[in-house]
Order: sequence, then C-alpha cells, then structure tokens
Amino acid sequence: MQFGIHNPSWLFGPDPAELFEGLKQKALWAESHGFTWFSVMDHLIQIPIAGAEDEPFMEGWTALTALAAVTSRIRLATLVSSVAYRNPALLAKMAAGVDQISRGRLTFGFGAGWHEPEYRQYGFEFPPKPATRIGQMEEALRLILAMWTEKRTTFHGRWFRAENAILEPKPVQKPHPPVMIGGSGEQLTLRVVARLGNACNLFGNPETVKHKLAVLRGHCEAGQRSYDDIERTNTISLLLARDAAALAAKRERLALPASYGGFAGTVAEVTDLVGAYRDAGVQLFISSAWRNDRETFELLAADVMPHFA
Repeated sequence: MQFGIHNPSWLFGPDPAELFEGLKQKALWAESHGFTWFSVMDHLIQIPIAGAEDEPFMEGWTALTALAAVTSRIRLATLVSSVAYRNPALLAKMAAGVDQISRGRLTFGFGAGWHEPEYRQYGFEFPPKPATRIGQMEEALRLILAMWTEKRTTFHGRWFRAENAILEPKPVQKPHPPVMIGGSGEQLTLRVVARLGNACNLFGNPETVKHKLAVLRGHCEAGQRSYDDIERTNTISLLLARDAAALAAKRERLALPASYGGFAGTVAEVTDLVGAYRDAGVQLFISSAWRNDRETFELLAADVMPHFA
C-alpha cells in the first residue's frame, strides 16, 4: 500500500508572500519520508470545508509546475481540476509541460466541477445538472487524450473542438500520464472512470469505499475493461496522537468540532483504519492536510506506514 499527502490549504504562516515556500517544504518533507504522492487543490478560491473564502490561495497548476521543478521522486497531481476552468486543449498542453518538467511524475487529476461560487466569481457558466458537467468532463478528457497521443488532433464535440492542433513535446509518460478522475457518483462518474480513467479517488468510510469499488468493478465488467488496470485511491483527513490523552489535548487545541469530517484517533486506531481501507481495495491512501498538525504526518510516516510496507 502506498501513501500520499493532499494539501487543501495554502496557509502555512502569517506571511502570504511565503505561500509557496511553505508548500515546497511540505512536499520535500513528504518525498523524504516515504510518501509517494503529493497533490494540491485546483480551486480559484478556498472552499468552505478547508478555510475562509478570502484567504490567500494560489492557482493549482502554477504551483504544481513549481513543485515539479524542486522535487525529484514524488508523484504530483491536482486533486482535481475542474473541466470548466480551462480550455481542455490548453490544459492538455499545460499538463504535458508539467510531465516534462517533472520527468514523468504527473498524475492528471480531472473532475466535473462543483463549487458554484467560484464559477460565478470568475465568470464561468455553471451547468446546474451534474449530468451535463460530467458529460463535459468526459468529452474534454477524450480531447485531452487525443492531444497527448496524436500527431495532430481534430476534434468536434458538443462542447469542445480542436482543428488540426499540434501538441509538442508530448508528455514523457507513454502512452500518456495516468488520468485520475475524482468523484464517486455510481451511475455516471464511475462509468467514466471505467471507460477512460487510470485511477479513481473516493471519499467515505471503508464500507462506503468498498461499495463504490464494487460498483466500479461492475462498470468495468460491462465495458470489458480490466478492473485491475485502475488504481484505487481514497482521501481522508486525519488527526493522529500517540494516546487518548494526547488526542483529547489536540482536539481542544485545534478546536476540532464533534462533526469533524475526518478521523481523529490514536496511532493504533489509525493503523486499524488504514488496514480497513486496504481490505476494502484501496491501493493509495491519501491523507489530507486539513485541521491537523505536523505531528500527525510524522506519526503516520514513522508508526503507521511501516505496517503496510
């Protein structure tokens, strides 16, 4: 089993000028402590679950490009990019550049989009029906894959088009960077994963994830796609402490609400939780850096991850 860190917030200290420096140090620490994955959010403003809307917030692909230049081993991704925020042919070009700079360490995280306030703020149309946004995602992804693999691409879709388009240089990874599709809708999103994805990213407790993966397996079988070709990942926020007393003190210090959407536990409890995700079929366990502390990741690296080596 592999482990990763997802970074949903850009605030590491009081100085907004140091946003990237803090992000870089966190990615370098993750790379040197056994994590194989580091991702950032691709939002234009902070989302409610992770912080205040007006907090300083860097654009995801800009930050990812800089991380590609200063890291050497860890896999990098946006978790995930919304189809609406960039022309997909341009996004294909951007992603190919990041794959080149990182020497083949990009995972292309892609999704249908959901946070309507940033659509309004930045002037993007927000189709109210999820089916429309998921259809846009699938069509855009087909164009992106064509741009990565064809010498020239002509594509006429319902929402997107390209005319004899050139993308050079191609990505380092062949036939293309792995595509991770975020979302767990059973009828539409997981069907797109089965058609076009190389990885899925799910949320929920182990039983929920196990059920979603069973649905994904069914879509794969219906489409004659090998389920084992798709990497299974999940993301969860963790708060770790060595014992119950230390955990209670942390919860108080961080003002962690009773409705905390992640999992707060001792090292033993988190080890059991990770094991339950592994047994549910998860291959990459991504811990979100939200409402926790550095010790959480130090304990995860030193005391939990060795059980799954």
